[in-house]
Amino acid sequence: MTTQSKICLGAVVGVHGIKGEVKVKSFTEQDRNIDKYGVLTDQNGRSLEIKVVGHSKELLRVKIKGVDDRNFAQTFIGTQFFADRDVLPPLTDEEEFYQADLVGLDVREAASGNVAGKVVGIYNFGAGDILEIRVKASGKLEMIPFNHAYVPTVNIEDGYIIVNAVSMQFEPDDDGEEGAES
Repeated sequence: MTTQSKICLGAVVGVHGIKGEVKVKSFTEQDRNIDKYGVLTDQNGRSLEIKVVGHSKELLRVKIKGVDDRNFAQTFIGTQFFADRDVLPPLTDEEEFYQADLVGLDVREAASGNVAGKVVGIYNFGAGDILEIRVKASGKLEMIPFNHAYVPTVNIEDGYIIVNAVSMQFEPDDDGEEGAES
């Protein structure tokens, strides 16, 4: 499995004030470090220079070079900031992963080893990381905590995770509904 050469560091989720500042959700371990990785690119490959100018609640206030008014800033909502992997700090612990490396991994059932789905997203709503999995049998989405109890093995190199999720239903019920109680 190859790793991505660009890593998403954050995304513009709104604007702040009238001078072109944007609100950014940072995905870096230390959220205020998002501007420490040099010139970033957006999802279209456009180069962007950013500077963190403040914070409010869970978001950063960021100034994008050349964006000086609210109307122009609004056009950046939804923009993602990417950095080259080689400018990011190296991972020193085998239990550390860049989120981008987890998306796309096969999900294997602990009991059988069978591929049951794919990781399609990672979220954190405040109580820890959550993996979103597209279940192979049904095409439906399931969410599970990303911790050792549910995910005892992550193998980036071979492209899979092992899921020990008793509560997940990887097979549709007889009526075609996943997870329905009898």
